[in-house]
Amino acid sequence: MHDPQLLVTGIMAIVVGTLIDPWRSRDRRAAGGHTPASDRGAVSIEQVLWYAAAAISVAVVAAIIWSQIRTTASTPVQSPSAP
Repeated sequence: MHDPQLLVTGIMAIVVGTLIDPWRSRDRRAAGGHTPASDRGAVSIEQVLWYAAAAISVAVVAAIIWSQIRTTASTPVQSPSAP
């Protein structure tokens, strides 16, 4: 996975999928479907900011780890020699 944009896109897809679920529940309730009692409907801006902060921090940590892996992998290997 050499593309950090692909990593960020994957993380954002998970975050957005998590945030959209309450709206899907509200649509089911409007259509007469049963929703759990714990569903309160709206998503607050605080929740959105927490998810965004979590996604950004995961992306930053993954980018740091990936850059260290690539740096280590690109160092030349010394072949063993007989004494």
